[in-house]
Amino acid sequence: MKHTYHIHGMTCNGCRSHVEKTLSEVSGVSKASVNLEKAEATIEMDSHIPLETFQKALEEDGGNYSIHNQGEHQHTKEEKAPKPKGKGTGTFYCPMHCEGDKTYNQPGDCPVCGMDLVEEQNLSTLNSEQWTCPMHPEIIKDEAGACPKCGMDLVPLEADSSAEEKAYKKLLKKFKIAIAFTLPIFLIAMSEMLTNNPLYDIMEQKYWNWIQFALSIPVVFYATWMFFERAYKSIKTWNLNMFTLIGMGAGVAWLFSVFGMFFPNVFPTQFKTESGAVHVYFEAATVILTLVLLGQLLEARAHSKTNSAVKELLKLAPNKAVKIIDGEEIEVSIDKIALNDILKVKPGDKIPVDGVITEGETTIDESMITGEPIPVNKSQDDKVSSGTINGNQSFLMKAEKVGSDTLLSQIIHMVNDASRSRAPIQNLADKVSGFFVPVVVLISVITCIVWAIWGPEPVYVYAFVNAIAVLIIACPCALGLATPMSVMVGVGKGAQNGVLIKNAEALEKMDKVDTLIVDKTGTITEGKPTVETIGAFGADFNEKEVLQYMVSLNTNSEHPLAEATVKYGKEHQVEILKSDNFSAITGKGVEAIINDKKVALGNPKMMEYAKADITSKMEAKAKSYQKEGKTVSYLSLGETVIGYVVIGDKIKETSAKAIKELQSNGIEVIMLTGDNYDTAQAVAAELNLADFKASMLPENKLKEVEKLQEKGKVVAMAGDGINDAPALAKSDIGIAMGTGTSVAIESAMITLVKGDLHGIVKAKNLSHAVMRNIKKNLFFALIYNTLGVPIAAGVLFPFFGILLSPMIAALAMSFSSVSVIANALRLRTIKI
Repeated sequence: MKHTYHIHGMTCNGCRSHVEKTLSEVSGVSKASVNLEKAEATIEMDSHIPLETFQKALEEDGGNYSIHNQGEHQHTKEEKAPKPKGKGTGTFYCPMHCEGDKTYNQPGDCPVCGMDLVEEQNLSTLNSEQWTCPMHPEIIKDEAGACPKCGMDLVPLEADSSAEEKAYKKLLKKFKIAIAFTLPIFLIAMSEMLTNNPLYDIMEQKYWNWIQFALSIPVVFYATWMFFERAYKSIKTWNLNMFTLIGMGAGVAWLFSVFGMFFPNVFPTQFKTESGAVHVYFEAATVILTLVLLGQLLEARAHSKTNSAVKELLKLAPNKAVKIIDGEEIEVSIDKIALNDILKVKPGDKIPVDGVITEGETTIDESMITGEPIPVNKSQDDKVSSGTINGNQSFLMKAEKVGSDTLLSQIIHMVNDASRSRAPIQNLADKVSGFFVPVVVLISVITCIVWAIWGPEPVYVYAFVNAIAVLIIACPCALGLATPMSVMVGVGKGAQNGVLIKNAEALEKMDKVDTLIVDKTGTITEGKPTVETIGAFGADFNEKEVLQYMVSLNTNSEHPLAEATVKYGKEHQVEILKSDNFSAITGKGVEAIINDKKVALGNPKMMEYAKADITSKMEAKAKSYQKEGKTVSYLSLGETVIGYVVIGDKIKETSAKAIKELQSNGIEVIMLTGDNYDTAQAVAAELNLADFKASMLPENKLKEVEKLQEKGKVVAMAGDGINDAPALAKSDIGIAMGTGTSVAIESAMITLVKGDLHGIVKAKNLSHAVMRNIKKNLFFALIYNTLGVPIAAGVLFPFFGILLSPMIAALAMSFSSVSVIANALRLRTIKI
């Protein structure tokens, strides 16, 4: 039988796989598949299973999802929990990405691994400045002024702490309390090692045990109680994790001690001291828990550094701007800027939004977005981006993109999404983590049995202590953090250098790339073509008439070559003729009806499409320019070619150096262009490119990518136009020039903000560094656990007499996760 149900509560791919796994494990289900987009589950079963059975399974798994018959569930908008007060975003995620890219709207613990959720950073953390009354704090205004109640001047409202800061301060407070109570317990316990213990002159050992018990209560039931809550939740949902092991190890030690105090006669003499009191382990339990708390505290501080790149980007966004209203300069909040507003940017100010300069010229420091340190000269009609810094001259600009549409906002959004994505290499850690905790618990039990049978006296004490050490030293979190931490830091590093990574998979694949396909216009060249010559064929038309037809036709086109022609026409004050039935033929050219005549402009394929013949004389004329690397487009009127335009596009200064560097790294570079063979050959010769193909239509580029992939090549494709989008999407790694079209950027996995080939060198170096860092992290985590667990079990004792105290095991466990994060943070200092 096969039934389809509606699933409510799924928000990401992690949810989908989680629901699919839960439903598949229901008795009688042969197969379950879940579709996230449709919010549907298709379940195949041997015989009918009541809907209530599936609902019960989902409830027992945590109750985050519900199942319904199709059409029965009302698709009401889920009410989100109120956003935590403060300057945070109210968006939280698990640092180990246990449920993929799933986010939560309030702080807490990850339902799978139990770790503290981390707050996402984005531009919404920059609240616009607000004002309040010192006498009436309930009064909050968006601008300065007088209090409507008492007339006092309003003062700036101080921003509240972010959730990240609050979580750290809360942990710090608990750690201080844990230290305050654990230290005396530790000193009392260690005093037993003194021959004439002065504490026993004050009172007997059993009474000191009661003092240790009393001191341990605040540590266990307040400072570190969250570890036991997480352990209980992990066992209840069977998402076994680090806290399962900590809860079991420290919990057993503490309960054993309490039981020993209340019922000493139950225990054999092996567990008793000379005074007859049962040997207690309050110091082991509390020290273990306090050290784990220290690890959590260090992790919280380290986590805040992993997304430091985003925080640095956030600092670039100003919260004020100068708006020109009726000729007056008025300072406004950044969220009060609307499209087409005219803004004034003064020397040294940060540019508030994306736009275009309407008056003035200046130099702008774009290093924070492109990674290039040299300021860029800007004048009228040049684009400027939010967050970049103005030089020493004022200018006026028109706002073209505001709020979340600005480049800075999109970069931050892309970095956040990429940081939460999962790299394929993480599957290894996931597989190991799946059976890690049960195996460790089994080893702990075996350790206890082996020591109890073959260990020296007191056998049960050795068995008990070593079993706890095994539980405490194991650290599945180090394994789980190995990949996401490196990805997060690496993606941030890329953003600071103008390399935007769409997801973690792109980082991993980029390291394996051996073939790079590059487009010519806008990728190798500057993409700012200029008209060099207008020519006419025959005596029926002159150059001015040819230019008039070209400009009239191109006013409807957004192609860079068309824009260059229109700009040239305006400079020569050409009168624009009315055109009808405009059509753009991808990879060929454009056509329209002008003065009741069919006019076409484009390459030879366009002329063939328009049924206009190019004579050998015309072709020879064009080739003389094409051999110099120029682009030649023909103009036809009806079925007659009447003129041509010669357009030059300068090769970017960085292209030759970048191609040489890529080739020296063993990457084969191939140029594919829609331009003719002669132009392509001239460019290839200048760049020492052995492999190129000309006159390539979008479908040709796509087929070329497929051919290379069939040969086993890992192909990266770099382009900037709509015609590159199919090949970008098909390639293993699509690389878009940030100066290109939004379609190309959307199709790509990596975007280069500055839009030059040197960015590909950066992306390659970055991916190599990140993958090497991930492998080091995974190696350390695997080796740590592979060696740590047997040592804790006591394998060195028969040979060297070495045993590992549970407290030393706790210290090692706490610092294993921190060391993985610290290694990932090293990526912040690499040069790409």
